[in-house]
Amino acid sequence: MNWTDLVKTRMKELGMTQETLAERASVTPGGMGHWLNKRREPSLSQIASILKIVGLDTLTLHSDGMLEYPKGALENVEPVENSISYQRTFPVISAVQAGMWTEAVEPVPAIASDEWYETTERTSKNCFWLRVNGDSMTAPTGISFPEGTLILVDTERDHQSGSFVVAKLTDVNEATFKKLVVDAGQKFLKPLNNSYPTLPINGNCRIIGVVVDAKIKIF
Repeated sequence: MNWTDLVKTRMKELGMTQETLAERASVTPGGMGHWLNKRREPSLSQIASILKIVGLDTLTLHSDGMLEYPKGALENVEPVENSISYQRTFPVISAVQAGMWTEAVEPVPAIASDEWYETTERTSKNCFWLRVNGDSMTAPTGISFPEGTLILVDTERDHQSGSFVVAKLTDVNEATFKKLVVDAGQKFLKPLNNSYPTLPINGNCRIIGVVVDAKIKIF
């Protein structure tokens, strides 16, 4: 059995989400999704860490990614204690609503949303989920946010160079999701996909919030 199939099976047995597994492995949910769907291959030490997290630490991993384990190993694995408790639940809003966030007298009425998701991150009360559209934040390597990923935006979190932010450009109604880069005092909104241009910030945008969590469905 390939290690990814075994981990998925074990996650279902434990009721463990990809977000929880990613947090315990100190990677992003998107990065974990790439590994479990075999789009990218983690290092042997990372695979070993993942197997240990799900309670499978007595297996032999071969170079082809296949696992060898004693008969009955799965049945004898002790349950992994799930000590993470969810902190808050926030609504999913549209890019247009997000773009209006900094202009409204009151925050966008998110109560109308029919999608709400939990987060284990410690955040302010002024957050919302936003679904990523397009592939401008899909990277060939490293951290990636493919289309459909849900990102949690904290509108009270301070931003800095390297932060993933949601910003509102003055000449468009919708919000945009990019990486904030500060170079020699100049600020830029940088996509992770090199096919898209980096946008200089020269008073033409406002930072709505900083991305503090992400979710992506893998099955």
